Amino acid sequence: MFRFLSAISSSSINPLRKHLRRIPLATRPHSWLQSPSSSPSRSSIARSRCFSGESSGRDALSYDVVIVGAGPAGLSAAIRLKQMCREKNTDLSVCVLEKGSEVGAHILSGNVFEPRSLDELIPDWRQEGAPIKVPVSSDKFWLLTKNRALALPSPFDNKGNYVISLSQLVRWMATKAEELGVEIYPGFAASEILYDENQMVVGVATNDVGIAKDGSKRENFQRGVELRGHITLLAEGCRGSLSEKIIKNHKLREKGRGLHQTYALGIKEVWEIEEGKHDPGSVLHTIGWPLDSNTYGGSFLYHMDDRQVSIGFVVALNYRNPYLSPYDEFQKLKHHPAIRQLLEGGTVLQYGARTLNEGGFQSIPYPVFPGGAIIGCSAGYINVPKIKGTHTAMKSGMLAAEAAFKTLAEGANMDIYLENLRKSWVWDELYKVRNYRPAFEYGLVPGLALSALEHYIFKGRLPLTLKHGKPDHQATNIADLHTPIQYPKPDGQISFDVPTSLYRSNTNHEHDQPPHLRLRDPTIPERVNLPLYAGPESRYCPARVYEYVPDEKGDLKLQINAQNCLHCKACDIKDPKQNIEWTVPEGGGGPGYTIM
Repeated sequence: MFRFLSAISSSSINPLRKHLRRIPLATRPHSWLQSPSSSPSRSSIARSRCFSGESSGRDALSYDVVIVGAGPAGLSAAIRLKQMCREKNTDLSVCVLEKGSEVGAHILSGNVFEPRSLDELIPDWRQEGAPIKVPVSSDKFWLLTKNRALALPSPFDNKGNYVISLSQLVRWMATKAEELGVEIYPGFAASEILYDENQMVVGVATNDVGIAKDGSKRENFQRGVELRGHITLLAEGCRGSLSEKIIKNHKLREKGRGLHQTYALGIKEVWEIEEGKHDPGSVLHTIGWPLDSNTYGGSFLYHMDDRQVSIGFVVALNYRNPYLSPYDEFQKLKHHPAIRQLLEGGTVLQYGARTLNEGGFQSIPYPVFPGGAIIGCSAGYINVPKIKGTHTAMKSGMLAAEAAFKTLAEGANMDIYLENLRKSWVWDELYKVRNYRPAFEYGLVPGLALSALEHYIFKGRLPLTLKHGKPDHQATNIADLHTPIQYPKPDGQISFDVPTSLYRSNTNHEHDQPPHLRLRDPTIPERVNLPLYAGPESRYCPARVYEYVPDEKGDLKLQINAQNCLHCKACDIKDPKQNIEWTVPEGGGGPGYTIM
């Protein structure tokens, strides 16, 4: 039975500690962990790989492979590792850490699913009960004006794809992983990278829990646990906090000669609509209204089963106008005549938000670091014009798993992960679509023209590679260059206020804990963001975590409602001065998605 370990509460015992054990790591060649020129001696590795936890005061668990994140990439890696163990009659210990209260709780995606990677990973998924039941039946693409929907030739090829709930799919994948012997620990947030004396990554540590806001230890205080292994795979999803530290500390973007990453914020609702309006497998994408011609974004509307419809809005975070509110743009979109008529009479079941990578091929960092690799959306393998990243994330996890197995069992080098990635269909697919996203730096119409030229004429072989514009946080203009946007008041039937939507996300955090949203300089909000940018954090956050409220003197001060956080990471990306640092809260906190 799948081990859904609940988050720690004041009355519970840390479930990880029930499974504490000292697993002696097999003696294996260690030259694979980093390039031969920088490999430490065997004696220094032996000294650093003492897993008693005595030096830190924390208990420690030892594994061959530690995976952070139970999303499509992390679970694909875990499954593939255990499959290879069976194929080669070898035993490797594998664990997966997940910060959500259960597997799938933090997973949000469209999702029109391309089963290519799953066909490779679990060929019999159709017979094994995978929650993939609704094939795409139609594929429409509209350009919206305020009152009209103009049909355009659809650039999407969704034949053979399925409309699914990704949070349900990863739950099913987790059962498959556990059947193979993978140990999965939901409700535990990896907050620290563990290094040895040679700066080789030797695992991660979960955060301490039971600490009050004032830093004192509550009665349920427990130290974090170290999870150590020969190889660490980071599969945290877009803008993973540990992944970003690794990329920065090891200069992986420079090593991979990649541009900066660029992002979008996706906001989504799942509705239950009237029977007569439901068309299972129908897929719709839109561009245009309500966004202006200089802001990249659009919407999606997918008909799932059981009269459910997934509707979402995606806004590139390099937008210029600080008065723009992605949440309110989404609420506005739903009132378009062509969309409102579908939703009228329906009920919202769930709400959520998440950022996604849009940098594509140009922004891929070098994905291997001493002691492990970055996989999935943490590295940024999304195919932007397809609006799909699940199949590429899964394949990257599978390739990393194969490299890890060969490294551990055969004495290879983890760099073969990148070598095999470059030989795979993932690399070829991303290369062919590399110019779509940067084409829209020139506006909607030029972007459509350039992308059509690339798609229909050059077919991905345009003899140049376009570059991205400014990083998203630098793209924000000062407020004086724009006019405030007046958004309509929600009607409570089609559009809703943030508290109502937030309730539907099942978001919950332990209130009495140190804030996981930290200001590097607490004076910047009032000194810079408010006077120059009109306080954009109060609008780009889709959960109203950030509010400017008057103090006793009537002066506006930034208030951070961290308990509202959806873990979307928009603040970590869009803050004009990069003053907000997103860190993991206590494990188990955050949204509780079930059908996203």
